[in-house]
Amino acid sequence: MGKIYIIGLGPGSIDKLTLGAAERIKSGKKNFLRTEEHPTVEYFRQHNIPYESFDYIYEREENLDKVYERIVEELIKAAEWEDEINYYVPGNPLLAEKTVEILLSKDLDLEVISGMSFIEPIIESLGRDPINGLKIIDGSDLDQLSLDIHTDIIITQVYNQRIINEVKIALSEIYGDEYKVWIINSAGIDSQEEVYNIPIYELDRMENVGHLTSLYVPKLEEKDRKIFDFKDVIGIMKILRGENGCPWDLEQTHESIRQSVIEEAYEVVDAIDNEDYDSLMEELGDLLLQVVFHSQMADEEGYFNIIDITSALVNKLIYRHPHIFLEKNVDNSSDVVYNWNMLKDRKRGYKNLTEKLKDLPKLPALLKASKLQDRAADIGFDWEDIQGPLDKIKEEYEEVLEAMKKSDDMKIEEEIGDLLFAVVNLSRFLKVNPEVALNKTNNKFIKRIELMELEAEKMGKKLESMDLQEMDELWNRAKDL
Repeated sequence: MGKIYIIGLGPGSIDKLTLGAAERIKSGKKNFLRTEEHPTVEYFRQHNIPYESFDYIYEREENLDKVYERIVEELIKAAEWEDEINYYVPGNPLLAEKTVEILLSKDLDLEVISGMSFIEPIIESLGRDPINGLKIIDGSDLDQLSLDIHTDIIITQVYNQRIINEVKIALSEIYGDEYKVWIINSAGIDSQEEVYNIPIYELDRMENVGHLTSLYVPKLEEKDRKIFDFKDVIGIMKILRGENGCPWDLEQTHESIRQSVIEEAYEVVDAIDNEDYDSLMEELGDLLLQVVFHSQMADEEGYFNIIDITSALVNKLIYRHPHIFLEKNVDNSSDVVYNWNMLKDRKRGYKNLTEKLKDLPKLPALLKASKLQDRAADIGFDWEDIQGPLDKIKEEYEEVLEAMKKSDDMKIEEEIGDLLFAVVNLSRFLKVNPEVALNKTNNKFIKRIELMELEAEKMGKKLESMDLQEMDELWNRAKDL
């Protein structure tokens, strides 16, 4: 197996070829180019130096991952028949070169001969100092989560209209249509370099994009800030709890604001029930504030920080989804739920059902009843069909009546609880969340009272001045509205 030299061709100008690269080109060894779509390839032609290009693989394979794998396979095959071969890539081999990354991960005899990357000419052309951070992203595989509004970004591989359009959509979602970015063509190549400063919405109108095109997205300056991310939320909370922070925020403890977690969660549920997505966005933010608030206080106390929270969450999600991350097979969503519960139980080390039931948190009573019944059902302690919970409701109803006849307040309270527990069991069989169902009924009650008051107002009356029969008539009328 021969040695593979990996050589960087620089940003594009022949005069920016390194001495080491020029020597390898003239070494007489077989030359392989990832692509000949690069101005420096003219150097080979000027000196009549033969080479082979892998451009044909781009046309044959269905995606870039397979292209890169195939190129590596071809290089390894070639090296088996030669003592040395040369493999050339644009720019610097160690920057944004997937084939080089794959080669370096294998047990091969390799030597990298560096070249100037495309980054230096870009920041020189734009006069940007990367000292405060610079992120480089592959535009052909852009994910919104990889965008960072706090740092400058160079997006590479924006070589066709499809990619530039996808990049435009991703950027618009974060920065907005009017935010200005730079398009740079042929950076560092004399007489060919082009630089355009345009708003994001014009990106897909650019026609002269190619293999030497890059996109530069400047970080959001403080004076331009209209959007903020999770890092900003954490930063604001640090200020509020800091030395010169808000007196109210500084006074709070985990205990003093714990009720807010419940209240905000209920407001999220209410927004979902009302299909009010503007409110849902706002209420999710309020709920997120509670997470950040408690995290900041715990960090100050030395217990944990926000990274501990996100790390624990990610590890939990991976552990409980082996069918995704460990290639374990499941047939349907029921199997997924079963595996989730089994793995959760194993992690917590339950010895029996009693421990599992006692470990339930302090949930609202209806929700806790449903959870208790679910956990009992997991081991087979459940009705065979829906007739079971229906009969149980009738039985508990009769026991309430019996307790009422005896005027036993303690027994009445107990039997009412049993009746509610039985109704929750029925809702579980019908796959209805009892907490959500009751909340909807509460809202319906409020709405009907509102309609009753409007009708009473039309009659020149107030509800409190009406007798029960009059109010009952308005109630029935409100039900029909």
